[in-house]
Amino acid sequence: MKDVSIDTITQAFLDYCGDDTDPRTMFVLTKMVEHLHAFAKETQLTHAEWARGLKFVTDAGIISDDERNEFVLISDVTGLSSLVDMIGSQHEGTSSSVLGPFHSVGAPMIPVGGDIKKDNDGTTVVVEGYVKGTDGSPIEGAVIELWQTAENGLYYSQDGDQNDFNLCCSMTTGADGRYAMTTVKPAPYKVPDDGPVGELFRATGRTPWRPSHLHFIVQVEGYKSLVTEVFANGDPYLNSDAVFGVREDLIMDYVESTDMDALPDDLEAKAAVTSPYFKVDFDFVLVSDT
Repeated sequence: MKDVSIDTITQAFLDYCGDDTDPRTMFVLTKMVEHLHAFAKETQLTHAEWARGLKFVTDAGIISDDERNEFVLISDVTGLSSLVDMIGSQHEGTSSSVLGPFHSVGAPMIPVGGDIKKDNDGTTVVVEGYVKGTDGSPIEGAVIELWQTAENGLYYSQDGDQNDFNLCCSMTTGADGRYAMTTVKPAPYKVPDDGPVGELFRATGRTPWRPSHLHFIVQVEGYKSLVTEVFANGDPYLNSDAVFGVREDLIMDYVESTDMDALPDDLEAKAAVTSPYFKVDFDFVLVSDT
């Protein structure tokens, strides 16, 4: 097209795409460019603003490395990651939430009732629950991954003083669908704010803090995999989570107890639990993939 104008440039872009473009790719690309061009026209985007946006993206690329992906963080703090999660989990099961940047593949497998508190500081927390189908039936053989921060608000991959896979584990449910472990309370923490995302926070008066949470992945053949987080009731950042991950059904209660007889019999570290301890009960509901 020789006569490209404000009114024709969007269609010109679409006309340049070949007829053999994958239909889904073409649909997504069309909507992205339509919205992108409409944004520029609606805001009357200036050269200076456009250049600043490009610098923001360039700086994100510069600060990203094998341990940190600023583009994922941008997606998280603008709500896009959570929006995609919510679009994909409009069902009767447990809500999904963001994966986050600190998931480590290969966490050690421990038995139901296993201990990941070990020598970590903090009061013992007993986390227990069941993996069920939407009909309430227990799901055997579900593999659960859990990872969390220590009391200092850092994941092991951020903290050279923590051992590899500290406060991480994998576990397989038995015939009753049950999981259980001993751990400590995770702490609230800030998402990295020393790069472009931090500039965005400061420019908009937003907090970089996330409420304390436990990360879970639950998966088993025949059901949709669940990636989610479970948040502490009463956390001061529940209503301002920097990455918009909180859902009403993902809020748990830490119940303080001194009843040692109420501890599950199969806890590996039962003899080491001191009073008081905290108990968390949380069930996961998986949706069939058929």
